[in-house]
Amino acid sequence: METPKRKKQTTENFIKDVRRKTRRVFSSEQKIQIVMEAMRAELSVSEICRKYSIADAQFYKWNKEFLEAGKKRLAGDVTREATSDEVAELRKENQRLKEIVADLVLRYDIVKKTLDILE
Repeated sequence: METPKRKKQTTENFIKDVRRKTRRVFSSEQKIQIVMEAMRAELSVSEICRKYSIADAQFYKWNKEFLEAGKKRLAGDVTREATSDEVAELRKENQRLKEIVADLVLRYDIVKKTLDILE
């Protein structure tokens, strides 16, 4: 009986997998807090990055995104992403409206058939 061939996992790949699985995810509020802390200039960017254990490049990416969003907003672009609560609420309302339309279509068909019989 043959055993399935296993791909040997190198130490480097193992470390990459562990890092990928244990990567921290920062919320948008946390990112804003970190960028705003740097804007206050109480600490240097390097000190802030060490404090939050993030790479300088990651900080500068967040900073750029933050400034670009502000620039768009000031330019009059008021389009924004809906929050998950808003999406859930809109889905509920959409379902309710679909049920109302279905009910009205049924009533219309009943009335139409009743009128056809009376003629």
